[in-house]
Amino acid sequence: MNFPAELKYSKSHEWVKMDGDVAVIGISDFAQDALGDVVFINLPGEGDSVTAGEAFGDVESVKAVSDIISPVTGVICAVNEDLADAPENLNSDPYGAWIIKVENITGQEDLLDAAAYEALCAEEG
Repeated sequence: MNFPAELKYSKSHEWVKMDGDVAVIGISDFAQDALGDVVFINLPGEGDSVTAGEAFGDVESVKAVSDIISPVTGVICAVNEDLADAPENLNSDPYGAWIIKVENITGQEDLLDAAAYEALCAEEG
């Protein structure tokens, strides 16, 4: 299991990478492993608002459909449209296959560092 130290994580298994004032968001290695093979992703739209702790889309795998929970509050400024045609990239490269980018960020107080997130995954695993 991979837990890059430069990222922050949510308890619902999304990762956040700050790029200046923009939060780049995806699902963690733990999440994609638990989901199994991802076959579809329901993406939000650019300009949509997201709220920390609330779903902004969902992923469908061979096992189940799971909500993707926003780890921050803000406005979506970019959507990774490549995932619509290749959702399996979430499995093959969970930290390269970002889902959305969010600006005007608030509500990131509950994010975990890599060590705390790894401990959480060990408890759940």
